[in-house]
Amino acid sequence: MHCQELKKEFEELAFTYMDSIYSTALRLTRNTADAEDLVQDTYLRAFRFFNLFQPGTNFKAWIFKILTNTFINHYRKKSRTPQQVQFDKVEFMVKNEDVPETPEWTGFDEAKYGELFDDSVLGALTKLSDDFRMVVLLADVERFSYKDIARIIDKPIGTVMSRLFRGRRILQRTLEEYAREEGYLCES
Repeated sequence: MHCQELKKEFEELAFTYMDSIYSTALRLTRNTADAEDLVQDTYLRAFRFFNLFQPGTNFKAWIFKILTNTFINHYRKKSRTPQQVQFDKVEFMVKNEDVPETPEWTGFDEAKYGELFDDSVLGALTKLSDDFRMVVLLADVERFSYKDIARIIDKPIGTVMSRLFRGRRILQRTLEEYAREEGYLCES
């Protein structure tokens, strides 16, 4: 297949899922800049290996597998890499000792998720481990089947079912009071 034809076919398939990929990346990384980097890395890898995609199979599952593998690999690399110090910031803080330190917010972009999730739900999702959060998001937000999730995270279906059950159970316990206040549960 000619390079331009390959590029056009890839764009037609891949850009259909751009919003979904980005929102999942944002939920996984909990940071806008990291999510954008993750999406970019995902699309670069997907295009590089597009010749391995089998037409007629589930493209969405294929690209989400690339997304999750990229996230996992980056997360592992990041956890093994020692924290780097930017000396110009250290120098600034040493020279200006009177300036109070302000913590940097690295959470979800609330404006984008405010419509989809309440603060309480976002807070509960962020408390889940990456393994549980990824499966819950892929199943309940992206609506992938157990089989597709198993392929995406490269785990057996039993593991997917277990993580989904446990992740939902943790969310249920975490959000029980919220559900009562919002009228989703009746007082017992």
